[in-house]
Amino acid sequence: MADQSEKDPASVFDFIVKDAKGNNVDLSMYKGKILLIVNVASKCGMTNSNYTELNQLYEKYKDQGLEVLAFPCNQFGEEEPGSNEQIVDFVCSRFKSEFPVFGKIEVNGDNAAPLYKFLKLGKWGIFGDDIQWNFAKFLVDKNGQAVDRYYPTTSPLTIEADVRKLLELS
Repeated sequence: MADQSEKDPASVFDFIVKDAKGNNVDLSMYKGKILLIVNVASKCGMTNSNYTELNQLYEKYKDQGLEVLAFPCNQFGEEEPGSNEQIVDFVCSRFKSEFPVFGKIEVNGDNAAPLYKFLKLGKWGIFGDDIQWNFAKFLVDKNGQAVDRYYPTTSPLTIEADVRKLLELS
């Protein structure tokens, strides 16, 4: 479960989350980077395409300042049932992902991780508050503010132009 700073968070960088081994990770370490925050699952019909394309985006833009932060979640169809260790093993061995995979969290409801409660505060119009399914995506600017939110069915490669814009590459 994620921890929250004493003060009201002003940005994503004000949060401390748990990595897959249970260690605290202060998201302020990503200040100045563009973040793509995704709730992931290993047994979803969208798993292969999303991990493949997230890897492609990460490989292409990591040196320009993009970080992909993956948060496993088992709230949708119980499609992420494994332990943190099993999840990391799956992601690293099957997809060779190099971006960080954090500890399993909840993204909706009373037990939603504080980071996700913060991300969902935006004026997202048709989205409403709740995450709809696995692989919902939030694009976060260099100041730690969520600037775009994408449906789970949105292909990671289709948001490349938005990533390039935030990286000031377009």
